[in-house]
Amino acid sequence: MEEDDIFDSDELSMDEDTSSYIEDTEDNESRSDPATGTIVGFVEDKYSKADKARYSDEQRWIKSYQNYRGIYGPDVQFTSTEKSRVFVKVTKTKVLAAYGQIVDVLFGSHKFPISINPTKLPDGVAEAVHFETNPQIKEATSQGLTPDDTKLQPGETIIDLRERLGGLRNKLEPVLDDLREGEGQTPSQPSYHPAMVAAKKMEKKIHDQLDESNASKQLRNTAFETALFGTGIMKGPFALDKEYPNWDDQGNYSPMYKTIPQTSSVSIWNFYPDPDANNMDEAEYVIERHKMSRSQMRSLKNRPFFRANSIDTAIEIGESYSKEWWEQVMEDADQETKAERYNVLEFWGYVDTDILKDHDVDIPKELKDQDQVSVNIWICNGQVLRLVMNPFNPAILPYYAVPYEINPYSFFGVGLAENMDDTQTLMNGFMRMSVDNAALSGNLLIEVDETNLAPGQDLTMYPGKVLRRMGGAPGQAIFGTKFPNVSNENMQMFDKARVLADESTGFPSFAHGQTGIQGVGRTASGISMLMSAANGSIRTVVKNIDDYLLSPLAKAFFSFNMQFDFDPSIKGDLEIKAEGTNSLMANEVRSQRLMQFLGVVQNPALAPFAKMDYIIREIANSMDLDPDKVANSMTDAAIQAEILKKFQAENPPPPQAAPPQQGAPAGAQAQDTQGSGGGQIGTGSVPTPGEPGFTANTGQGQG
Repeated sequence: MEEDDIFDSDELSMDEDTSSYIEDTEDNESRSDPATGTIVGFVEDKYSKADKARYSDEQRWIKSYQNYRGIYGPDVQFTSTEKSRVFVKVTKTKVLAAYGQIVDVLFGSHKFPISINPTKLPDGVAEAVHFETNPQIKEATSQGLTPDDTKLQPGETIIDLRERLGGLRNKLEPVLDDLREGEGQTPSQPSYHPAMVAAKKMEKKIHDQLDESNASKQLRNTAFETALFGTGIMKGPFALDKEYPNWDDQGNYSPMYKTIPQTSSVSIWNFYPDPDANNMDEAEYVIERHKMSRSQMRSLKNRPFFRANSIDTAIEIGESYSKEWWEQVMEDADQETKAERYNVLEFWGYVDTDILKDHDVDIPKELKDQDQVSVNIWICNGQVLRLVMNPFNPAILPYYAVPYEINPYSFFGVGLAENMDDTQTLMNGFMRMSVDNAALSGNLLIEVDETNLAPGQDLTMYPGKVLRRMGGAPGQAIFGTKFPNVSNENMQMFDKARVLADESTGFPSFAHGQTGIQGVGRTASGISMLMSAANGSIRTVVKNIDDYLLSPLAKAFFSFNMQFDFDPSIKGDLEIKAEGTNSLMANEVRSQRLMQFLGVVQNPALAPFAKMDYIIREIANSMDLDPDKVANSMTDAAIQAEILKKFQAENPPPPQAAPPQQGAPAGAQAQDTQGSGGGQIGTGSVPTPGEPGFTANTGQGQG
C-alpha cells in the first residue's frame, strides 16, 4: 500500500494482512496443531502461577463483597443464645457514596476527563507564527528593519517553516512568504498556533472515539470496583466493528458498520497479572479469563486472525468452564461447580524468542533476530484460537489497573470496604447485642411456685390469664422480674464504631447525607470547610485515576490514531493531560475566584498582563458552558469588535436634549443641591443677589 493511500484511507489498518500471526490449521478433523507447538502449556503455566499468587487477594475481595452485600461469612459463628442476625450495611453506604463522588468529579465537566495540549517546547510543529498586515510596516521590514524575534531560526528556510505548520499549512499557504515564527507584537500582526490547533484536533478526535465506544460507562464500572475492591481495570483501545442502525428507502433494515477503537471494563475477578510485578509498568504479562457461550465462541471467527478450525475443534470438545471457589461463594443460591460455558484465556505479554522456539512456535522472519517479542494468545480446550504478534507500536500491554489506595508492595490496591472491615464487624456486634438485650428487657421473666397452684394447669401467660391456687397455700405463687436494659450503652458503642469507620476510611458520614451535624457544621461556610477537608481522600483517589488510568489510556489512543488512522493535520509534539483533579474544586468557588481575578485585571495598569481569552473560557467552564460556543478567541474577538464598531457607525445613537438656554424660568439653571435633576417645581437653589430671578435686583422689570 502506498503512503498516500494510507493517508486517504478511512478504515483503521490495525488488522491489515502485514501483521505477524500464526495461520489456521488446514482442517478441523485433526486436533494436532504443529504450528503452535506446546504454547498452550506455556500459557496455562503462567495462568496457574498468577492464580495461586492472588489467592490472598481473593479472600480480601470476598470479605469486601460480603460486607457490601450484608452477608455473614462462614468465619462468623453465632452462639445458641444469639437470636439476632442483623447486619448494618454501612459499608454499602460508604462505597456508593465514594463511587458517586468519584463519578461526579470525573464527569463534572460533562466530557471524558482528558485533554491534549502542546508541550512547552513543541518539536516538529511551530508553537506560534504571525504575519504583518500593515503595508507600511511590511514595506519597512522588507528593507531590513525586521526585529530579531521575528526572524527564522538559524539555518532555516521558508520551506522548513512550512513543514512545521501542521494542520494550518493549507490555510496559511497564501501568506507563506510573509510568515514569521513567534507571537505577533502589534495589533496588525495576527498570530496562529499550529501546535495548539493540532492538539485540539487530536483531542476532538479522541473524545469522539471515546463517545462512540461508550467509554464513560466503562469508566464508571471501573470506578465502582475501584471503590469496592481497591483496584479497577480497563482495557483498550482495540479496533472493532460497530453496528449503526439504518433502513433503506424500502424500509428494509440495512445496518452500517464502522471500525472504531473501543475500550472495555475488565472485572477484577477475571484479571490475572504477573505476580512478580507491583504495577502495570513492571508487568511482563497479563491474562484475562473469559466465560463464553457457544454463540460467543463462534462470533470469534469474525474477528481478525482468529483460527476458525481451531475454534470449531474447541467447541466440539465441549464446555469446560469450572467455577472458581469465589464464584460459588458469591452466588446466592448453591449451584453446580460446572457451567455450560467455555473457559477461554487471553494472554498479553512479552515472551523471549528462545521460549517460543523451545515451544516449537513458528516465529516470523522479521522477528527472529529480536531477544523478545510481545504476543497475544487465546487458548481454549488445548487449542490456540489466536496467536498474533502485538500490533501496537511501541508495544504495550493494553490493560490499565488503578488502585483506590496504593499498596506499595502489592499489585492490587486497598479499597474502602477493606479499610472499614473491623469497624463494620464492631458495628454488627454491638447492634446484635443491643437487639438481643432489647428483646430480653422488653419481656418479663416469670417465676412460678407450682406448690401454690392447682396441678394440671397450662402455664402459658397472656393478658387475662386465670390460674387456680391451692386452698390455704400461703405466699405469692407468680413473680415477674424485669431484665436490665443496657441497649443505650450498646448503641453508644455502635456510634463510636461508626466514628471510627469515618476515621479509617477518610470519608465522613456528613459527606453522604448524615443529619444532626453540630458545631462548625451548622453554618454554610462551616459545612463547606468540612466538605473541603473531606475531599482529601477522594482527591488522592482521583489523582490515582489520573495517573494510572486516564493518562496512559489517552496516550494509548494517541498512539493508536498515529499508527492505524494517521492524519497529518494532527501530527505534533503533544502532551496528554488527565483532568480528573480539575473538578475537585466546586464550580461555584472556582467561578467566584475567576470573577475576583477578572475584577483585579480591570485596572488599566494590569490589563495588558492578563490573558483575557483564557479567563473568559475558564469562567464559561466553571458555569458548565461550552467555551467554544460562548467565547471568542482573541482573533475572533478583534473581528467582532470591528463589526460592532461598524454597526455603531451606521446606527448612531439618538441626539440628547439640548441644555436650557439663557433666560429660562428662575431656578431652571441654578445649581441643584437637592439631587432632583433641575426640575422647576419646588426644586433648585434660591437665587442670590445679582443673579437673574432675584426679586430685589435694581433695574429689573417686574412685568
